[in-house]
Amino acid sequence: MHQSVNTERGLSERSRLPQSVLAAVQMASGPHVEANLEEARRRIGEAAAAGAELVALPENFAIMGYRDTDKLRHAEADGEGPIQACLAEQARRHRVILVGGTIPLQAEDPGRVRPAALVYGPDGRRIAAYDKIHLFDVEVAPGETYRESATQQPGAEPLVVDTPVGRLGIAVCYDLRFPELFRALAEAGAEILVVPSAFTAATGQAHWSILVRARAIENLCYVVAPDQGGYHVNGRETHGESMIVDPWGRVVASRAHGAGVITAAASLARVHQIRERFPALLHRKL
Repeated sequence: MHQSVNTERGLSERSRLPQSVLAAVQMASGPHVEANLEEARRRIGEAAAAGAELVALPENFAIMGYRDTDKLRHAEADGEGPIQACLAEQARRHRVILVGGTIPLQAEDPGRVRPAALVYGPDGRRIAAYDKIHLFDVEVAPGETYRESATQQPGAEPLVVDTPVGRLGIAVCYDLRFPELFRALAEAGAEILVVPSAFTAATGQAHWSILVRARAIENLCYVVAPDQGGYHVNGRETHGESMIVDPWGRVVASRAHGAGVITAAASLARVHQIRERFPALLHRKL
């Protein structure tokens, strides 16, 4: 775990907890990295103009290739490369905390990449990185099979990181189906969960909203869930319905389909008021 913190706060400290504007960017990324980066730049600017202090991009925002192996050609060394430079520059330019969806970083195995969600501070410096732990190796339907482990190397460490808008817990897409990961993030002090995703149309229609809201309710956290949403050049369709959910499970912003930005105000005082009045996290027996 990147950082472990105490979830209890005194009343005087709670009165000083920040309020902020959170944003999720929805995209329908394609195989051309620079085109995707240009779209991301435009949407980050749009979010910042709306007052966002935290902006989150979806999984695979920089490339959704014709084949899974296409990302290998664009894998970047950790700490350098055009995708990382773009994220750093956008965070600095707009003075936002930026969660860079996932990007392909070079792995120990040259035939695979690390699916890394990178967090940048308002000064443009990278403050944290999370490698997706759970890889999507499933058969969604006859003829629709995914094997992320063939081209991606999983991570092993959950991540909670302090930021000016609150303590962020980061997860990615298929991670949503593993509540024990999110409970670990909550125990480590997460107040806002950020979950960049690229849910398929089929699994998204069946489970996306339920899973996102459940993770908010179970852990009494805000959830910022930017999703890929639309038709992709490779023939894939992603679900969309990017959403921001409050710690009581209420959807405070969402976008059904197509590229765009959603924003919502968040209050950490509300997180801790709910946790004090409804202390389910303290009532656990197992």
